Amino acid sequence: MAWIMTITFAVVLWHSAFPVHAKVSLETLPTETLSLVAGKSIIVKSPHPVKRVSIANPDIADFVLLSSREIYLTAKSAGTTNLSLWQNKNRVAVYDLQVSYDLSLLKQKIHEVLPEEQGVKVIATRDAITLSGRVSNSASLSQVMALAEAYAPKGKVYNLLEVSGVHQVMLEVRVAEMSKQLINRLGVNFSYLRGGDFGITALGGLSELSDFDGDLTLDVSSNVNALFRFHSGSATWTGFIDALKSDGLVKILAEPTLITLSGQSANFLAGGEYPVPVPQGLGTAAIEYKPFGVGLSFTPTVLSEKKISIQVTPEVSELDFSIALPVAGYLVPGLSTRKASTTVELADGQSFAIAGLIKETIKDNLQKYPFLGDIPILGTLFRSHSFQKDETELIIIATPHLVKPLDMANQSLPTDFYIEPNDMEFFLEGLMEGREKNRLSSLQNGLDGEFGHVMP
Repeated sequence: MAWIMTITFAVVLWHSAFPVHAKVSLETLPTETLSLVAGKSIIVKSPHPVKRVSIANPDIADFVLLSSREIYLTAKSAGTTNLSLWQNKNRVAVYDLQVSYDLSLLKQKIHEVLPEEQGVKVIATRDAITLSGRVSNSASLSQVMALAEAYAPKGKVYNLLEVSGVHQVMLEVRVAEMSKQLINRLGVNFSYLRGGDFGITALGGLSELSDFDGDLTLDVSSNVNALFRFHSGSATWTGFIDALKSDGLVKILAEPTLITLSGQSANFLAGGEYPVPVPQGLGTAAIEYKPFGVGLSFTPTVLSEKKISIQVTPEVSELDFSIALPVAGYLVPGLSTRKASTTVELADGQSFAIAGLIKETIKDNLQKYPFLGDIPILGTLFRSHSFQKDETELIIIATPHLVKPLDMANQSLPTDFYIEPNDMEFFLEGLMEGREKNRLSSLQNGLDGEFGHVMP
């Protein structure tokens, strides 16, 4: 008995000298998810008394401990964090907090403004709003985006909406230009030559004197349509008359057809390009080409199935050598341009016209001999007078259409109706086109399916 007590006492002394540290184990309960709305609060009830509460990111959510079993949780901003609750018996309950913005009011406004758009979905992310689904037209898309930007926390809206309907626009354009020209011209000139030693002319333009090897000669302008001449010995009197009255009428018409997607631009040019020298270093010159002619640029936007917005810019330009300038040793003509830019809204198949682009040019030129040209009646013989009037009117009519791709199997081309002539029809009858379809074409029209084989 005494021996046993001695051993026990020794064991107690050994534990006192070398204490043993006990390990504490925590039991983590399965994680639960709580969805909260920024600016609103909920009460979380714990089945066991809570010793300690912790939130990983206080900027997203905050809490107030009401009692040992109730926690008042407030969502502050959108994001994710977690809530940890230490309970009795070393158990920890963890909640994943998902905080999003309140979108109920935005969904309500979209339904009030656009009740027919039932396919719009609104999703809240960390610092933005995401829109998905489908809308019927571009006008509804713009309104939904405007509402979402007003409710977005930082104005960020990600657009994943799809616009249904037709988005290809075909624009038929007719450009008509009428140009009328009136020319009245009367020119009178005299020249006097005596042998090869003396000559004189009163006015220039109709005739001029030239000296070749000491002999005076007279060069007559191509504008002269009448002349009279008198000889007296070695002296010659010559009179020149240029009389012209001309009326001209020109009609220019272009009918381009362009197809483009909604929001994309399309261009058209019926004309050409003229070279323009650009001076470079060391006396060299590069060539750049500038366009001219009948041009058109338009950008359509499909607002709905019944409305199209079009920004159209037509332009008509022509070369004008009256304002030409010498550049790097070349004569570069100027451009006479008329253009307009406008934006209109109209339905499929409706037309709009751009008119009033009228250009009127009057040129009056008078050349006369001093003093003699001012004499009444007789002064007409000593002056040259030309009058030119140009009138041009331009009208542009554009018609947009909503178009869809065509089935090529149901379409015909001008070459489909061409019949190749045989030798007899071509050589003997002189026909450029045969009378009957060849056997191969008639058989191919009767085949079913995409492939076939024809035996001769």
